[in-house]
Amino acid sequence: MIRRRCRIGAAAGALALAVAWSFGVWPAGAQDPAALDEIESMLRTGRYEDVISRLEAPSSAGETLAPRALRSLVEALIATGRYDEAGEAFEGVDAAEVGLGVLRGRTALLGGDREGARQAFESARLARGGEALVASFELARLAWDEGAIGQATTGFYAMIDAYNRGTADTAEELVAVAHACQLLGRDDPELFKDALRAYDEAVALDPSWPVPRIRLGELFLEKYDSSQARTAIADVLRSNPRHPEALLAMARTMRFDGDPRAVATLDAALEVNPNLIAARVFQARLRLASERFAEAREEVEKAIQADPESLTARTVLAAVEFLEGRDDEFASVRDGILADNPRYADLFNELADASVENRLYPQARDFAAEAVRLDPKSWRGYGLLGQNQLRLGDIEAGKANLERAFSGDPYNVWIKNTLDLVDTFVEYRTVQSEHFEFHIHESEAELLAPYMVELAEEAWAVLVERYRFEPPAPVRVEVYPSHADFSVRTVGLAGLGALGVCFGPVLALDSPSARQVGHFNWGATLWHELAHTFTLLVTDAKIPRWLTEGLSVFEERRARPGWGDDVQVPFITSLRDGELLGIAELNDGFMRPKFPNQIGLSYYQASLICDWIEENYGFDAILVMLAGYREGKNTEEVFQEAMGLTLSSFDERFFEHLRERFGTAMAALGDAPGPGGEAAEDEDGSGEGGPSRAPRRNLFAGQAPDLSALEEAARENPDDFRIQMTYGNALFAEERYAEAEAPLLRGRDLFPEFVGPGNAYTLLAEIYRELEREDEAIEALQSLLQHNETAWDEHLALADLLAEAGRSGEEAAILERTLYISPFDADVHRRLAQFASADGRFDVAVRERAALIALDPPDRAEALYQLALAERDAGRPGQARRAVLRALEVAPGYDPAQELLLDLVGKGPAREGRQPGVEGP
Repeated sequence: MIRRRCRIGAAAGALALAVAWSFGVWPAGAQDPAALDEIESMLRTGRYEDVISRLEAPSSAGETLAPRALRSLVEALIATGRYDEAGEAFEGVDAAEVGLGVLRGRTALLGGDREGARQAFESARLARGGEALVASFELARLAWDEGAIGQATTGFYAMIDAYNRGTADTAEELVAVAHACQLLGRDDPELFKDALRAYDEAVALDPSWPVPRIRLGELFLEKYDSSQARTAIADVLRSNPRHPEALLAMARTMRFDGDPRAVATLDAALEVNPNLIAARVFQARLRLASERFAEAREEVEKAIQADPESLTARTVLAAVEFLEGRDDEFASVRDGILADNPRYADLFNELADASVENRLYPQARDFAAEAVRLDPKSWRGYGLLGQNQLRLGDIEAGKANLERAFSGDPYNVWIKNTLDLVDTFVEYRTVQSEHFEFHIHESEAELLAPYMVELAEEAWAVLVERYRFEPPAPVRVEVYPSHADFSVRTVGLAGLGALGVCFGPVLALDSPSARQVGHFNWGATLWHELAHTFTLLVTDAKIPRWLTEGLSVFEERRARPGWGDDVQVPFITSLRDGELLGIAELNDGFMRPKFPNQIGLSYYQASLICDWIEENYGFDAILVMLAGYREGKNTEEVFQEAMGLTLSSFDERFFEHLRERFGTAMAALGDAPGPGGEAAEDEDGSGEGGPSRAPRRNLFAGQAPDLSALEEAARENPDDFRIQMTYGNALFAEERYAEAEAPLLRGRDLFPEFVGPGNAYTLLAEIYRELEREDEAIEALQSLLQHNETAWDEHLALADLLAEAGRSGEEAAILERTLYISPFDADVHRRLAQFASADGRFDVAVRERAALIALDPPDRAEALYQLALAERDAGRPGQARRAVLRALEVAPGYDPAQELLLDLVGKGPAREGRQPGVEGP
């Protein structure tokens, strides 16, 4: 059988998601062509109200508008959401005969009148208005939306046949052909290419008509190419910044990219057209992602009021009912949708997506399975099913379903990337412990596994005791040496700014090799993600996002000194300016940020909330909260039960606490810009799993500072943190160390918790070392590391100072902490091995000697010999023999190894008086 494809010329192209109808160029005569030219120009530049005012008066006066004028009036009314008035404008007009039948049908659809739309399209198909092809497409699309896939498919192929006969030659007809190809792509993915070519031809035929570009952008976004989507949609908005559909498409693209302007852009679309159903549905989905279910219901009810039969709006309503636990209402909405379209797999696909956004991965898997049962060609459903099986650790089944999805839609970048990643799993070593199954790349497993297993098991014991709950074991932990691979595992695409992610029983995180040293603490990340496993599973994933993230940071801080987020200037300025969110809105800071670093600020704020609750009500109050969420209670009920507080009274007390705690710092920051100003650059990208904690830029370093002016400013403003720090940094840069000490000390006292780049502690430590005031240098670095988990250089500097001071126990403790930043420094392992042997901690000595071998030392025989000594001292003669034999395989004539082997087999000379583990460096 020969596949019928569009024989369309090549052009730049794109792939689109939702194809709503749009405004065409209609054949009509006009009494005043110049005036109508001007009106159409107004329409295409977004001056909808001017169009309506120019045309509404003659229409109201009983004058019959020429078809061209009527078209402009109706399109302007539709663009502003005045659907009833748009329908009334057709009264007394035989729309089909004047080439406006399709527009009349689309107007009826917007009001939910599908039968009226069908009649209008049928009339347009039979009339002489030149709309037969587009009307035929609209009739096929109606059949598609009702689940009559066979009937619709026949209609769509007729569009292709018409193109091939050369009878599709207007821009609107080309858009109809493109849309038909796009929908038929489920049967033949090559038709996606034809779709984008037809859109391109429509653009070329009528460059000023915005619809083809919007559809191109939507198609690109459907296939995860947000860059080209943004380009296509931006072309429209340059000409018409008020086009509601283009604004909606851009908001979706921004949301995909994590651009905080998405919310404002969506609001702009709704300001122009408050009845734009797709925008209301998108707004409701955003509310669902923020767990603001009542607001989601309010938004979707507005959409349903405009069109009671809207499948997309009713689907979101079904998601609201499901997420609120209203089982009977959910079943009623679901059954009503399926009665109207028994093949509507996207009902379950959307439910799966909503479940993912609320961390309900088992439910997402089950909904996706129902989607593919309903429609075996729902490639989106197979993709969702496979992705969620992977998230739950069912790797083989997940891979099989992703392969099904990719076979049906090979242009889905997310699926392709994920399959490519899964293919690399053969390169990973599985390491099992009592409660975990680690999957670590073969090149790093020997080095990383001992440390990761040890830390994870420690965290497990702590968290089981604290939360009085034990998750099912084993928990799967995947460790990626490539950040791009971790990003693909999380969101299907490279570029995620997070460090780790938790799917409940499965964790994924960056290996320490995936990040620049000093930008990442893998230990804190692992602890953070494992805490999510506990809080998600103990609540059946009903915990609010702000609380599970806050508790994870809270648990980091209790695990090790310095772990967990530290306070930064943007947090203080947000507190000062009243821009921190109340408890009822805090999820928005994670899911709908309004400025670039709001996600990071929300993590820190959420952790402080957990601190405050424990300090004032004890950790049992947090356990009561978790139990309440598991029972399906809302936050207001949970706070009342756990603390006897309303949400407003909690906010009042908590913010009063913050203002008291950070009052000095707030005053010291004066008029410093808030997070929407220059401080917006302070945070790295963020996303699922938490924001990156990479070092931020130095806020106090400038080019060629005027030291005289700074000296005067510092003298006149002794309580201004920025001025004092800028002056101290400038003096330090000039190596005027003695003079720099005073402003740096003043800056430290004004904001003692500031540990970002240019902080007082790091610079003071350098100054004190230069001035040979080592004890003060040690004190400065110790203060810094109480709040900073990633400061690699400062950890090593402190260890060296402690070594010089003969404080070996403290030196060893600091070196242990560096391992969670980077375990790739051989000197650190060598020093730790020596300390461990000297202290009789032979198991630790074995761990460190094994790490040195994993780092592929230049003298491998010596390293294996030292491992053999450590194994002997630990009382493991069998392992010691194996290690020394490996040394002799490398260097058969290595005398110390030969002697040790003889000793181990009982044939060597007596070695009385030798102290264990001191045979080498």
